[in-house]
Amino acid sequence: MVPGSAQATGAGSDGAPDPVPSPKIVGGEKAQQGEFPWMVRLSMGCGGALYKQDVVLTAAHCVEGSGENTEIEAVGGVTDLSSPDAVKVNSTKVLQAPGYDGKGKDWALIKLEKPIDQPTLPLATSADLNEGDFTVAGWGADKEGGEQQQNLLKVDVPFVDDATCGSAYGSELTPEEELCAGDLENGGIDSCQGDSGGPLFRKDEAGEFVQVGIVSWGDGCARPGKPGVYTEVSTFAADIEKAAGELGA
Repeated sequence: MVPGSAQATGAGSDGAPDPVPSPKIVGGEKAQQGEFPWMVRLSMGCGGALYKQDVVLTAAHCVEGSGENTEIEAVGGVTDLSSPDAVKVNSTKVLQAPGYDGKGKDWALIKLEKPIDQPTLPLATSADLNEGDFTVAGWGADKEGGEQQQNLLKVDVPFVDDATCGSAYGSELTPEEELCAGDLENGGIDSCQGDSGGPLFRKDEAGEFVQVGIVSWGDGCARPGKPGVYTEVSTFAADIEKAAGELGA
């Protein structure tokens, strides 16, 4: 899977190591209305999550640099993008991760012109939740090379340790900044084109959802031996909080 704009839990499509949008959810099922109320669809073909009601956390490869930007439309509040209840808000500013060069540091914030009145998704602030089973959701393709989806899809994906993931991707992986998830042996479950920038999440000890990853890249979608690669949120939680402050959040 390649970093891109439409992954969900896997990532790109052709294994290219550069930041290019790529995924949708593969092997998943439709999410229920209100199940993941912080999910946002972005007009460039990426996903995201409400970090604040007026700030979306997405992938760096989904945006072009930092600065004023009024051209991105965020759609929230619904699982069906065609629903008349969809809330549509334009961006005002974008802040791409400082130092992002296409490898690692794949996060960005989008400031919205007004809040989307939905719950937000807290970030994991330590590595304690970076193992186990995760959920990834998005409106990306449901198969490699497939079409973007109208309805939000979700799929559960198990953690893949750094050593195993490193064997699959070699030097393309940045283990101190990324984590991997997927069915390594069988494939079949993953994020895909159009899921990029969306959240990888799980419940904490209190039973509340927290974001542990951001859909970043991968080799194709749901291929055996090629797990999805996600930005490790806990590594950047403090940087994201600081950046949100700079945006006035």
